[in-house]
Amino acid sequence: MKYGARNQIKAKVTSIKSDEVMSLVKFEVIPPAKMASVITFESLADMDLKVGEEIRLVVKAINVLPVKD
Repeated sequence: MKYGARNQIKAKVTSIKSDEVMSLVKFEVIPPAKMASVITFESLADMDLKVGEEIRLVVKAINVLPVKD
């Protein structure tokens, strides 16, 4: 199956809660996991990011797409 998402993180299903309409599936990310971000140069300068710094990544997306191989 092909899917458009390019950033992929391996994860393990940790819990599933369902009702008649929806299901909540929780995952534990399996390290190592990598992500990338494209930001403006102005944003980079404002944050003064440096290689090796530890930061938080906030993912703003409408979907987390679980894929079972």
